[in-house]
Amino acid sequence: MKELKQFWQKYRFHFMAFLGILFVAGLSFQAGYLKGKTSSEDPMVIETMASASTPTITESLSADKQDSSITASSTQNTGDSSVAAAQTSECRFVGSKNSDKYHLPSCQWAKRIKPENLICFSSAEDAASKSYQPDKNCVK
Repeated sequence: MKELKQFWQKYRFHFMAFLGILFVAGLSFQAGYLKGKTSSEDPMVIETMASASTPTITESLSADKQDSSITASSTQNTGDSSVAAAQTSECRFVGSKNSDKYHLPSCQWAKRIKPENLICFSSAEDAASKSYQPDKNCVK
């Protein structure tokens, strides 16, 4: 009994500090738990947007897969006639307003063109008439 009394006198402040921290932690946890149960806030929803580096174009292949036609489904109408044409006609070749090259729509470089810069060409002659050159990696 004497040893227990000496132990208590020596470590009572440590013991009381430990109990105080444990009590505060328990109260904090319980308060947070109760707040969460009664909270009527909607959960946070994080939506990811489509990558800006790929243009939004849809590709539909013909039944015999000889010919593919690309229709631009999302371009901004900035008053440029080539952008308006891209919205309504078939795209056999695509280019960028910021470049002088044109590509096949399936080319990796064509997929990097931003939708707002996408220009649609119905033929190689159409692209050449607008001073665009074929990309050597895509158009052979």
